[in-house]
Amino acid sequence: MDVGVFIPIGNNGWLISKSAPQYMPSFELNKTIVQKAEQHGFDFALSMIKLRGFGGATEFWDHNLESFTLMAGLAAVTERIKLYASTAILTLPPAMVARMVSTIDSIAPGRIGVNIVTGWAPGEYTQMGLWPGDEHFSNRYARATEYVKVLRDLTETGRSDLAGEFYAMDDCVLSPRPGHVDIVAAGQSETGIRFAAENVEYDFLNGVGINTPTAMAPHGERLLAASRASGRDVGALALFMVIADETDELAFAKWQDYHDNADVEALDYRGNEAAADTAADENSTARTISLPEGAVNFNMGTLIGSYENVARMLDELATVPGLAGVMLTFDDFVAGVDAFGERIQPLMTSRAHVAAGVPA
Repeated sequence: MDVGVFIPIGNNGWLISKSAPQYMPSFELNKTIVQKAEQHGFDFALSMIKLRGFGGATEFWDHNLESFTLMAGLAAVTERIKLYASTAILTLPPAMVARMVSTIDSIAPGRIGVNIVTGWAPGEYTQMGLWPGDEHFSNRYARATEYVKVLRDLTETGRSDLAGEFYAMDDCVLSPRPGHVDIVAAGQSETGIRFAAENVEYDFLNGVGINTPTAMAPHGERLLAASRASGRDVGALALFMVIADETDELAFAKWQDYHDNADVEALDYRGNEAAADTAADENSTARTISLPEGAVNFNMGTLIGSYENVARMLDELATVPGLAGVMLTFDDFVAGVDAFGERIQPLMTSRAHVAAGVPA
């Protein structure tokens, strides 16, 4: 099972809590995290793109770096780890992203990938005059399909003449070109799953609940079925937060403190943004992001406990059919990455190859 880290490109990571570690995003912070991840044998790092935060007492995600610029810097100070930059497709033309990918590939050959962000929060785009209207809720994956087509054409052949509904290329060229670039997405609705199955290499699927690592299996089965229908092999990457300590009691005490001190104002803003897509299905990000259980950390799956029990739960996760890997967040990223590498990973049978120094 591959392991990646969802690096904190926005302030305070993924805990919307007044008692969680509070920090600003910076290149130095993310460099430290990714270099430690590489040292501990992590397979990839991904940075999101967020263009407007949720406010509240913690000013949650009001402070963010830009994804491609950050990953270019990280490419220059790492040697092995795969790096995924995120494109908000309403903001960056695909031809420009192809050129940015080509540039980062010249810094870190074969190590740059692209995460497709279709955009579900209108407030991020209306501030720039880029929200195309509420029709985007229903056609955003059609737009994303054309977007990926342009990226593939340019990075793999150096030329695109796509005449689409959203993008019209006229002898558009790219050189030098990087060749094949892994593309990922985070589609969870039925439309999003189908888009992923037809267009990308990996699809991020939110974990479910607290200490229930295999509860996301039905989402993986949906992706497997869609992949079989498309004739492609698309791997699932699960998203989980790890809160670990020497004992279960210490780890749960941290979680309870974060939960009890949730930034309610920021959570309310997030809920209002998520409610804008009135047609979103029950599996979509716009719906699952605001569920009451674990809302303080975006309802991603959460693994809480001793280092031994977290290792056991991650090994359980590795048994989910179709799962290619897991992307982890931590309550305290620098300490969390070290704890994973030194205390959790050595206990995992699904990561035994890392301890043995054998490439995945």
